[in-house]
Amino acid sequence: MTTPAAPTGATIGHAEIRIILVGVVLAMLLGALDQTIVVTALPTIGRELGNVESLSWVVTAYLVTATAVTPLYGKLSDIHGRRVMLMAAISIFLVGSIACALAPSISWLIAARAFQGLGGGALISLGQTIIGDVVAPRERGRYQAYFAAVFTTASIAGPVLGGFFAEYLHWSFIFWINLPLGIAAYLMTSRVLKLLPRHDHPHSLDLIGAGLMLIATISLLMALTWGGSTYPWASVEIIGLFAASVAGWGLFGARLASAEEPFIPLSVLGNSVVRNGVGAMFFAVGSLVGLSVFMPLYFEAVLGLSAAASGVALIALMGGAVTGATISGRIMVRYTRYKWTAVAGLALATVFTTALAFWPASLSFVGVEILLAVIGMGLGTIFPIATTAVQNAVPLRQLGTTTGVLNFFRSLGGAILVPVFSAIFLASVAAGGDLASVQTVILEGSRNGVDFAHVFTGVFAAAAVALLLAFFFQLAMKELPLRSQLDVVAESG
Repeated sequence: MTTPAAPTGATIGHAEIRIILVGVVLAMLLGALDQTIVVTALPTIGRELGNVESLSWVVTAYLVTATAVTPLYGKLSDIHGRRVMLMAAISIFLVGSIACALAPSISWLIAARAFQGLGGGALISLGQTIIGDVVAPRERGRYQAYFAAVFTTASIAGPVLGGFFAEYLHWSFIFWINLPLGIAAYLMTSRVLKLLPRHDHPHSLDLIGAGLMLIATISLLMALTWGGSTYPWASVEIIGLFAASVAGWGLFGARLASAEEPFIPLSVLGNSVVRNGVGAMFFAVGSLVGLSVFMPLYFEAVLGLSAAASGVALIALMGGAVTGATISGRIMVRYTRYKWTAVAGLALATVFTTALAFWPASLSFVGVEILLAVIGMGLGTIFPIATTAVQNAVPLRQLGTTTGVLNFFRSLGGAILVPVFSAIFLASVAAGGDLASVQTVILEGSRNGVDFAHVFTGVFAAAAVALLLAFFFQLAMKELPLRSQLDVVAESG
């Protein structure tokens, strides 16, 4: 593996790369864990702070700000360097964590979570960008598997830790635990990141474009979060938010076409590899997040499992995703036709998810677990392939911006498809009787022996459609040869 020289002439060796990798993984774990660890502690937080009506905003506030700033950090890292931006992101995240832990009210906690997201939104994207700076694309697949393991660990361990802290210690520990992890990540990466190669070019930050994109994104996420719960979908508030988002995206597009140096370079948006890779990740990640939300409900309402057993049963899906990512990452290192692993994996995931939609009531627990394991493996294949292919297709000076765009749409996929799945689910529930909530489905299904398998058919079918779209995007993605050196620019053709 070729390692580049830093501007001072110092060389990044394998030992330094390992330290960078560990620090980056810790930083990414911070960002991923904080999206899941809070969920199981919410009832306890609501009781202690005396407000259960606003609890959803404890999660939403972080999601909105973290998603919105992801491409901003990517652009800033191309201008000011990865180390400066990662150190700033970790610092903001830790300050926000302390504010969360000390929150005396739910309003304070929501505001602190929004501030925390301003740092958390950069941790995953910058981590992937930093690995792109020090590891050639040909070797990068093996590292992407580690990143997939981080997300799976967060998905499984987060809810368990959150429930444990809330029940046996105190809910504030879900935020205090960030301090040792964050400080360790900061100290481990601060020195060695000074050795990162710089690919400086004259840059300017398009503040108008960045502001328009933030307005459009936040309006969209708020509409999807409030729609059908806080306000009816046809209410003035939700329609107004959707209108604001459409207007914001329209103005953002006009700004991209007119700005001397747009916030997202047109060369990035016009790159077919980037465009198709982003589309595939949007639908694949949205499907994975959606299934991880609704499968525990299925386990409880249809198969009668407890909440704890449902979390354990979900390991088949998430563990399969890590396995698929590991396999495809290794294949990328050894073979030149890397794209077809993800194409085959997504096709397999689509077929097995369709089977889940056709037979939600007749499958045994073992049968469901086998389906989920295969679906997870198929889904997991896309993570190292799409990320590495997209990074391989752009010049190094645009690596941060492009990785930020990829992760922005990756997060947006989950933020958009989960409300879509929820709307389909609740429509199926309403069509089946006088049920009005997810809790009712769980209680009636598990306690009274009522068959609610049919209400999950629409969700599983929607997931299959999303996976099919991811398959087509991945199939359309041009398969460029992976660079074996960091200082060679791929041509997208």
